[in-house]
Amino acid sequence: MGQQISSPVRLARRASAGLANLFRRLSWDRQLSYHDPVSVSPVLSISVPLHSTIADSNEALIEQQDLPVNDDAPESERPLPSDVDTALTRRPIQPTFYIVIQRTDDLDNSKGSLNLTDVCVFGIPNWKNGKSFPLVKASPGRWEIKESIELTADVASIGCIVRSGEGEDIGYLHLDVINMRITQMPPTHQLSRVVDTYDAQIELTMLWHAVEVPSESDVEQDHAETDEGGGRGQLDGEDDGGQLGGQEEDAARQLGNYGVERLRASMQTGKLSDLTEAVSMLQQAVDIAPHNHPWMPRLLSNLVISLNCRFERTGVLSDITESISAQQRAVDLTPEGHVDLPGFLYNLGNSFMCRFERTGALSDITEAISSQQRAVDLTPQGHADLPGCLNNLGISFKCRFERTGVLSDITEAISWQQRAVDLTPQSHAHLPIYLTRLGNSFAHRFKRTGVLSDITEAISVQQRAVDLTPQGHADLPGRLNNLGNSFARRFERTGILSDITEAISLLQGAVDLTPQDHADLPGYLNNLGNSFTRRFERTGVLSDITEAISAQQRAVDLTPRGHAEPLHLINLGTSFARRFERTGALSDITEAISSQQKAVDLTPQGHADLPGFLSNLGTSFNSRFKQTGVVSDITEAISAQQRAVDLTPQGHAHLPLVLSNLGNSFTRRFERTGVLSDITEAISAQQRAVDVTPQGHADLPGCLNNLGISFKCRFERTGVLSDITEAISAQQRAVDLTPQGHTNMPGQLLNLGQSFYLRSSLNLNKEDLEAALSHYKAAATSPVGRPGAKLAAARNWARTLIQHNPQSPDIVLAFDTALGLVALIAGLEQTVQGRYTQLEDSSGLALEAAAAACVLNRADKALEWLEQGRCLVWSQLNNLRTPLDDLYTHDEELARSIADTAKRLETAGSSRGQSDVSMSLKKKMSLEDEARAHVDLARRWDDLLKMTRAIRGFESFLMPASCCAIMRNIPESGPIVVITIDKHRCDALALLAGLEEPIHIPLPNFTLEKASAYRIDLDSELRSQHLRSRAVEDMAGLMRESRGIRPARMTKRLLDDPPVHRVLRGLWQEVVKPILDALGFSCEDRASGRLLPRLWWCPTGPLTFLPLHAAGIYLGQDSESAFDYVVSSYTPTVAAITDRVQRNIAIDAKGLGLFLTSQPSVPGAPSIPGTTREVQSIFRMAEERGTKVLKLEGDEVTVGGCIEGMESFSSIHLACHGTQNAADPLKSRFLFHQGSLELGTILKSNLRNADLAFLSACQTSTGEEKLSDEAVHLAAGMLAAGYRRVVGTMWSIRDHAAQEVSIAFYKYIFDHQGGTIAAGFDGSHSAHALHHATQQLRDSPDDSELSLLTWIPFVHFGY
Repeated sequence: MGQQISSPVRLARRASAGLANLFRRLSWDRQLSYHDPVSVSPVLSISVPLHSTIADSNEALIEQQDLPVNDDAPESERPLPSDVDTALTRRPIQPTFYIVIQRTDDLDNSKGSLNLTDVCVFGIPNWKNGKSFPLVKASPGRWEIKESIELTADVASIGCIVRSGEGEDIGYLHLDVINMRITQMPPTHQLSRVVDTYDAQIELTMLWHAVEVPSESDVEQDHAETDEGGGRGQLDGEDDGGQLGGQEEDAARQLGNYGVERLRASMQTGKLSDLTEAVSMLQQAVDIAPHNHPWMPRLLSNLVISLNCRFERTGVLSDITESISAQQRAVDLTPEGHVDLPGFLYNLGNSFMCRFERTGALSDITEAISSQQRAVDLTPQGHADLPGCLNNLGISFKCRFERTGVLSDITEAISWQQRAVDLTPQSHAHLPIYLTRLGNSFAHRFKRTGVLSDITEAISVQQRAVDLTPQGHADLPGRLNNLGNSFARRFERTGILSDITEAISLLQGAVDLTPQDHADLPGYLNNLGNSFTRRFERTGVLSDITEAISAQQRAVDLTPRGHAEPLHLINLGTSFARRFERTGALSDITEAISSQQKAVDLTPQGHADLPGFLSNLGTSFNSRFKQTGVVSDITEAISAQQRAVDLTPQGHAHLPLVLSNLGNSFTRRFERTGVLSDITEAISAQQRAVDVTPQGHADLPGCLNNLGISFKCRFERTGVLSDITEAISAQQRAVDLTPQGHTNMPGQLLNLGQSFYLRSSLNLNKEDLEAALSHYKAAATSPVGRPGAKLAAARNWARTLIQHNPQSPDIVLAFDTALGLVALIAGLEQTVQGRYTQLEDSSGLALEAAAAACVLNRADKALEWLEQGRCLVWSQLNNLRTPLDDLYTHDEELARSIADTAKRLETAGSSRGQSDVSMSLKKKMSLEDEARAHVDLARRWDDLLKMTRAIRGFESFLMPASCCAIMRNIPESGPIVVITIDKHRCDALALLAGLEEPIHIPLPNFTLEKASAYRIDLDSELRSQHLRSRAVEDMAGLMRESRGIRPARMTKRLLDDPPVHRVLRGLWQEVVKPILDALGFSCEDRASGRLLPRLWWCPTGPLTFLPLHAAGIYLGQDSESAFDYVVSSYTPTVAAITDRVQRNIAIDAKGLGLFLTSQPSVPGAPSIPGTTREVQSIFRMAEERGTKVLKLEGDEVTVGGCIEGMESFSSIHLACHGTQNAADPLKSRFLFHQGSLELGTILKSNLRNADLAFLSACQTSTGEEKLSDEAVHLAAGMLAAGYRRVVGTMWSIRDHAAQEVSIAFYKYIFDHQGGTIAAGFDGSHSAHALHHATQQLRDSPDDSELSLLTWIPFVHFGY
């Protein structure tokens, strides 16, 4: 089976910020997820990527591994203002602060006349008593400070008091200036904080720009210095007499000053026109100033600032290119040794970095490193700016490493950043930032090399950074995020559960502390989702993967296009793939492929993350291939994963997983095609993966497990003994290296058990057989792990015992374990459709168990297992609707909680929508919110059941019923006969009132092969007679048919042994007659007038599609049939009858009555005019007898009106077209003129008085072959909805026959109802009524095939 691997992948989201091209960056680390494949023994084969699903009988299981991506905090990558002098001047240029006060409450309230006059600012050294700045009213509710506030380097924080015209203080705000310097934003980005007001009815918000712009005095001073050096008019290198040079200098000075003024204006107004004018003026100043004038670098610096501002505002690439050109010129003009040169070089490097992040051109990052390296070399030791310069240089090296994966770059990054930390005092405000960045670089090297000391060092320094950050600090979320990522990475390496728990706690804290509109929130959500996914892979708790998907969808939704979108998409896809492995929902793997393909398409060639993205995409294609078998999917998987291997550098930490995943896909294709070259390629890739995985690495067990699977697959093909020996060796190592309690352990034990079993079969080695059984048992009974893997192990355990030791008492434990796991796999947290999908893989398990129990003479256990393992979904629904009268008397609050939760769970299971790739992301997120709520409800339900079972007398509340409990409520009117069929044997269990255990009736002459053959024969004949629709939803087919079918040909089959007769005779001789004889039933003469006894058939497997009630011999003198012995009814489970006996609640007399509807002319379906005559005839009979009756036909009734009729009348007669939806049974429906009445809608109705439902439509009791024991048909659904008895049809019926049966049926009921029911309607005689009505059809002149097929389809279900 294909395996998904996850190699760490990293993507960075960067946004330019600050006037000197300082940038903020959010880095994302792609991490690995690991899944253990599980190959199953000869009995069963299953794939166990971290979450297993049962595979086909000869399929091997492979571990899927995905590459999750974690994001480093944006804060962790910001160069600091102190690292690079923004204006590139010898003197520090201080931030300039512009303030606006905005009223954000309701201006029309009682405080609407608020008049603000000034803001008093405290905390600036020269203003000991604070300084007042007047507020000018700019518009209603908005006041501005027209002058700027300059904040010197020694200002750590300021306090602002807002005052009114009455002289009173309105509110107060404290601002952290150091943090503002660190977290510079683009100049056009307005920051804001809510003011703490003293009046709760007033809400004010302070908005401000904090920018660094050279002051006019700086420019003037620079010019003065230039004059001193060379004279006002004479510039170096010019000999034009000075007059022309002086004019150029004056013009340049004036243009430069005007440009600076426009730049300041743009900061205050936000107008792009002011900024464009500033660029124009400053460019002109540069153009006309003498080329080699000493203050040309200053002019160029101001031009650079304006160009950078505009680039940050518009994103036009030419601006950053012009800025780089100007800065390069400034550098070229600055002599070696000049005090400004390091600053120019740093800013030039930052601009190259900014362009690199926009274009991805490697030449830019190389230039950035070169410039910053020169700047570091020129900065004196002991200089205050040196730590920041070293840190920024480290960031650039790390950035290049992320692009190329060259290991020396990340080593250089760590070296420079370690120096920055070492040179920074303990109390320095920037130390936490340097520590965080250093920790991120250690974490990145760990991802590349897997050396455990690196991630330990990362956690250590990042923990220091968090400890040094005060609560409420703006950078705390980012530091928590980075620390959480490092814990998550260590978990992936070591598998220690406490690490991932700590990671989730830290990452949740980061999310909780981050405002909804913050640019970093998507990254934090992405990382939180990754950690939930990792924990889900470790523990298998479904709520974790639901939380992961929800968080990652939010991350994608909040991420602007072109930022970290590929990263978030790939991680979201990985989580969908993980959930698919648990639930089998095809929509999840389709969504995974869609997200991952989009991520690959958005990732540039050569990007370091591309191999991981491709590997994960291939894994998802592999998973879908396993489910659907579409060959193009496995071809796509191998293609993508081969590219991933080709693009992954030697020595990369993720190479083992990329190789292992490729090997998994080759193995998967080999299982399909049998081409030996594929399995050879698989073993080669997986052996290489093992060889390059470090000892002690958390991924090594999975790689070994997958290698063992491939060896096992080749052994099964070639029989070479060395292959199975290699398989056992690798898988044993995998088990030995996997920590106890790991969710992958059951899958690995299962795979190892399969290999031991194969070798035991080869050489009949008893030790190998015992080892296989031991490993199966350990896997099945493991307290952790995916239910699918454990179920596969339990089945193999049981099957191996049956084959080699059929009397072993462990068989009972094995099947008890297996059937208990089925309920977990198809749990209430899933939709009904999802549960049916899961049950397809375990279909037939209860029948295997019952057959084994019969061998052990345990009829009691056979009955219990059949009831526990069949019709699971209907049983779950029945449990949700169980009466709580006894519990109400004991604990009313608990009973109410159970009733409320049950109702909500039922609604969620039947109405929750499914995601589709064509939906909008918002719609998908809404559906995921519903899924999370559904999971929470299921968890709440489990908790409530535990609470109830802790109460004395309720210990078995809603637990599978014991044989003794079942036998207590068998009806007195006749037995229930359960017929179990398996490939090993066929048996009947007869349940009679008064007995403590079933009567076991072996049926040695009947087999599973015969049952299947009879079904094929009958189905073939039905098709030849046009009595079987090819597709339920095929309206084109319906248009050719009557009441869902085409009129049958009126020809008689003249065969010696016609197929229908052959089937009915076989059922009679081999099944029905032996049972009737064992129970002492005898043939009754119709002339005697005595009522025949009742008998309920509860068939299983293919018998559910065969007419046991009509079994008999119809040709010749010795004709006899079941019709002559008993009145037959059917029941999907024994509990469907015993529950009615136990809860024999009388119907409210007000509700007794009959609701009739006919729908003869449904749009898009053939006309069935007979329904009108049918309903009108029944209506007349009811009226004549004074029965409460309502008839609504055609357009007279809506779907809602029909539901109202069903709630008001105890019985309903539906004469219409019916369609069955096997894929989603709750969407099976009755077709009306005005819409469709779906079974799901009926189930949600309040049918407290439901009694009889006569479904005069086609195939209303036809099941689904893949779910033969789940009773997936309308008749069973109506029983589940609350009806006590249902009349349905096994196949299509003719319009005329339907009328005859219906009229005869109701005539019998009315004739036998007498005067006991006033104006009501009693359906208790419905079984005898149907027996009588079909007998009328049976009494036709011949016993032709067609005649038999006319009356046989009418069947009775229920009590």
